[in-house]
Amino acid sequence: MRNKKLLITGSNGCVGQYLIDWFLKNSNYRLFLMVRDPNKLPVSIQKNKRITLLACDIRDCKKFKKELKEINYLIHTATAWGGKKRAYEVNVTAFEELLGLLKKNILEKIIYFSTASLLNNKAELMRESLIYGTEYIQTKYQCYENLRKSSFAKKTCVVFPTLVFGGTLKGKSRYPVSYLTEGLKQAKRWLWIARFLKIDAKFHFIHAKDIAQICGFLIKSTDKSDYGFKQYILGQNFITIDEAILTLIKNYGIKRYFALKINKPIIKFLLKVLPIQTTSWDNFSINKYNFDHKPIANPETFGLKSYAKSLKDILKLAKLPRCNIN
Repeated sequence: MRNKKLLITGSNGCVGQYLIDWFLKNSNYRLFLMVRDPNKLPVSIQKNKRITLLACDIRDCKKFKKELKEINYLIHTATAWGGKKRAYEVNVTAFEELLGLLKKNILEKIIYFSTASLLNNKAELMRESLIYGTEYIQTKYQCYENLRKSSFAKKTCVVFPTLVFGGTLKGKSRYPVSYLTEGLKQAKRWLWIARFLKIDAKFHFIHAKDIAQICGFLIKSTDKSDYGFKQYILGQNFITIDEAILTLIKNYGIKRYFALKINKPIIKFLLKVLPIQTTSWDNFSINKYNFDHKPIANPETFGLKSYAKSLKDILKLAKLPRCNIN
């Protein structure tokens, strides 16, 4: 029996490389990696015999018509963040062109990466995301709606990652470092004052390694309930910003002598009196304040075990250097 063929777009990214690693270790699939610059991939991946590199911008995917006709599974992580024209071309037009090159009778399942920014706390699509969102958020909204109405919907699982951590900060990271993990390096610059603030706003996070094992489970699952435009918000149970600050100051050996409670009205007042520019999406997010969702999906949802269940686990996997601040 021939090995199934899995296409992963955005393979150079943090989540993309965790996905590659998971499928190499836990499947016998042939992996087709769509990347703009193959040289950014580890040499071990470039030379792996189970891997075929499709070197192109996703907007030029038609140059691989032959290979795409044989794809059994698609995990689509590729995205564009900035620039209205480019965001629409990549996030909407190019993705739909890619779908048009796949053979429906051969394609078995799609995992499409969206963003939790589109959803309210009841997992409902927010119209405000289309009105106030950045180019990235607006185009993700449009693509989601188009995909939901398309003939591919019944073969699609949509995942909405919350805040994504991944990679390591000590030594050379085996995987690309996510923006959030990279931001941990700067934590000590603002913790000296943040330790005296208490903010109860809620948020979720998830590690890219846990995202990879969830996607692996969904692709390999033969359960019919996993088909039919299923949707999963990926994240661990919510924590508050204050809990995150306490975890970080403990990691750095910092003391908190007191804490001033900062709530939404105070934040809005400070933004009015301080010379800080905000976008429409910033203002909407401040009014929303909490970013907790129900239901949330993590590895335990699928009978698996999380690599990073807590923020403490995240810091351990990130190998965040410790240092003391008085």
